[in-house]
Amino acid sequence: MYKDLLYYSLGDRVEAFTTRRDSVLPYPVIQGHQVHGNRIAVIDRPDLTREDLEGYDAFVCALPGVAIGVRTADCVPVLVYDPVRRVVAAVHAGWKGTVLKISQKTISLMESDFGCRPADLRAVIGPAIGPDSFQVGPEVVDRFRDAGFPMDTVWSWRGPGDGRPMSGGHHIDLFRANSWLLEQCGVPPGSISVHAIDTYTDPSFFSARREGTACGRNINAIRLTP
Repeated sequence: MYKDLLYYSLGDRVEAFTTRRDSVLPYPVIQGHQVHGNRIAVIDRPDLTREDLEGYDAFVCALPGVAIGVRTADCVPVLVYDPVRRVVAAVHAGWKGTVLKISQKTISLMESDFGCRPADLRAVIGPAIGPDSFQVGPEVVDRFRDAGFPMDTVWSWRGPGDGRPMSGGHHIDLFRANSWLLEQCGVPPGSISVHAIDTYTDPSFFSARREGTACGRNINAIRLTP
């Protein structure tokens, strides 16, 4: 184990983790060039490059020993494992990807292409900007409302604020929003592990809102082990 990695427990014969600021990857991780969309790539060979995966924000893989991952710096990483069909997925869900329901679309692809059953899936929602820190404008709230999210669960109004950063205003809970999406697909709530670490307030993780968009990225990876 690498001490700087945040490891997740998803069962036997699978590894999943999120890097911290000073982490070193233990092995290569296939990643794409993310664009805050909802396109999903099936990783069917181990030599795919970031250039090959231009414009993809989620990845599905059934190759043992091949790690897939998504890059985040406040956006939500969702890592999924099917212990029955032996399939893994890595999803990058910023607020735009969440509104586009990329987590649900990924699970639908796992069902159609690999025969996965949502009831068998295990999922981790990793560190991301927390609800206390994710202050948004009313137009973002409208996007979530129009997409059918349960607003009493994912949205809150914090009043006029007290001058501190991110106090007051509209706030969205991306952890709950993505948990809800998984549950709507049929993933059992007890199989969804939420690591609600707020990247905005925890300096051991990169945060675009705290540091600017040129900051580094947290790598969220998953792979089937032989």
